[in-house]
Amino acid sequence: MKYGFVLPFGDARLAADCAQQAESAGWDGFFVWEAVWGVDPWISLTAAAMVTKTIRLGTMLTPLPVLSPWKIASETATLDNLSAGRVILSVGLGAPETGFGNFGLPTDRKIRAEKLDEGLDVLTGLWQGQPFQYSGKHYQLKPNEFTAAPKLMQQPRIPIWVVGAWPKEKSLQRALKYDGILPNFFDTDGKAKLGSPVLEEVQSMIAYVHQHVDPDRQYDIILEGETNPDKPESLEIVRTYQAAGATWWIEASWNAKDPDQIIERLQAGPPGI
Repeated sequence: MKYGFVLPFGDARLAADCAQQAESAGWDGFFVWEAVWGVDPWISLTAAAMVTKTIRLGTMLTPLPVLSPWKIASETATLDNLSAGRVILSVGLGAPETGFGNFGLPTDRKIRAEKLDEGLDVLTGLWQGQPFQYSGKHYQLKPNEFTAAPKLMQQPRIPIWVVGAWPKEKSLQRALKYDGILPNFFDTDGKAKLGSPVLEEVQSMIAYVHQHVDPDRQYDIILEGETNPDKPESLEIVRTYQAAGATWWIEASWNAKDPDQIIERLQAGPPGI
């Protein structure tokens, strides 16, 4: 299992400082969140790339349906080159409660799902280089002769982690097309469950992934939560998920308010050490 840390808040300077601390403490990945308005995640990750050498860098996560896929393609390709191939892109429908509807962006779930599918097509197509054209319901692109983004360092592409809603077949199939799943768990009424999923649900989801993904293909299963190094019992959930087959644990201290608190947790190291 690999271990990542997601920065819950902060500017680019704090992101760089925290990424450096994370790398020194043995974390495998450092992530920031992306919104339509706020601290730019790709500038933050660029700052992080300049002071680190090995740690993976990415978003947790990018709401692709309400952003321009060609802009994300440019930013990720540029950072992939700068970081010598350390980028991970996480995408999902986005959460309307983050306020993107205030900018006139779509909040309807069906439209966002359509734009996510098309946006991924556009993103991966542009990564392959010109000439590229696309004709979809929401996006239409013609080949152009402008200077393209640099060729990706990672081949065949930057890893893409996609939110998959368990047990919704269409959402799961979308996630399985790419390189990793960020599972959301839903109840029988179609409402997202709060808190940590029960182990049986995690095991069922992982069994489904293993049934539908070629065993020779690198595919990640990413789960998140919060642990406390001073409370060994809090580490049990990580060991349980690892035994079930999860490949990444993302430490998500979303309620942290103090930068010193974040750095202290980073310095304590990932729960697997």
